[in-house]
Amino acid sequence: MYLAPLNYDRFFKKVFSDLFIAQAFLEDFLQVSINSIELLDNTKRLTDQAAAVEFDFRVKIGDQFVIIDMQQWYKPDVAQRFFLYHALNSGLQLETLPQKKLIMDQASGKVKEIKDYRRLEPVTTLVWMVDDSLGFDLDYAAYRLMPHTVLDFLTTDRLWKAPQMKTLLEKRLKVIQDLENDHKGMSFLGQNSLTFMFQKNIIKSDKLQRYKDWFIFAQKTKNRENTKADFKDFETHEVFSKIIERIKQSTLTSSDIQYIEDEDELTQEIQRWEKSVSQDSWRSGQEVGRREGKAVGREEGKAVGREEGREEGALTNAREAIIDVLDIKYGHIPKEVIEMVHLVTEISVLKSIHKAAIQSDSLDDFRLLAASLAKPPDHTVLAD
Repeated sequence: MYLAPLNYDRFFKKVFSDLFIAQAFLEDFLQVSINSIELLDNTKRLTDQAAAVEFDFRVKIGDQFVIIDMQQWYKPDVAQRFFLYHALNSGLQLETLPQKKLIMDQASGKVKEIKDYRRLEPVTTLVWMVDDSLGFDLDYAAYRLMPHTVLDFLTTDRLWKAPQMKTLLEKRLKVIQDLENDHKGMSFLGQNSLTFMFQKNIIKSDKLQRYKDWFIFAQKTKNRENTKADFKDFETHEVFSKIIERIKQSTLTSSDIQYIEDEDELTQEIQRWEKSVSQDSWRSGQEVGRREGKAVGREEGKAVGREEGREEGALTNAREAIIDVLDIKYGHIPKEVIEMVHLVTEISVLKSIHKAAIQSDSLDDFRLLAASLAKPPDHTVLAD
């Protein structure tokens, strides 16, 4: 190993604590020029009862607050988790938000003071997804608040079926007016963004993005057998040469080495679990390790004991294996898909559906294939 894995939290934080490196990444990904950048405290306790929240990286760029979080391991709550982080990054500004003096209260004769929320600044949250693409085939997926008229404009079928283009153009003009409405600072809402960046998609993309090299570099460091030759093209780069110096094996402590070994062991544990799901879950009465115990809790999940040879046990295990694969790949599983899986009563059909779950490129592809395999009588819950 020449370089430590950049995708591991400890080394990500070590690299990005250098503001020169952090600024270069943000400029490349956000396609902006940054005049000033300030490293902020990344550990906060919101209330006496709340547990501490720790961001991987948090800075202020000019008049905007930015956080970056590295997400390597599977978690089923990424949407809610990072929306909360996104909201907290706004809420933490209360610590430094200036007071605003108001007119004297006539009843008490005292001057009232309240927070001046007009001074709240936009927030950008970037989530670096290492292995999960959340069902997207894009480099990244960005979410912003927008007027409901924009969403209605895109999703109203009747409008798009209108025979006259004039109707569309008039509606588009109205939507643009809504987007540009800055009455009482309403444009502030659209300046906040929550973006998921997908490493596995970016490294395969044929686009000439400014940010692609960052993810290619990170991907190369994932290989424990990486060598100096793997980074020949990066050694003379002003920014990447600094990254190399920060995570070279020669700079690592014994604690760093143990940390890598622990993370590698977890990776192998997850891979063993995934292999058991895809290859061994069809054995009658086999115990299937539960995903949450393996991937999230980092402890061996409790196996669900099934009496060997019992048909019902085999069916149950097969159904669980299908749901687990879908949950890992796509996160959200529609209720009708779960219902379909539980309606299938033949192990051979479930095995074919499980294979389809592993090989599918999208949830929609799986739904269509699974429906054709299951063919439940008078069952139409999969229809869109």
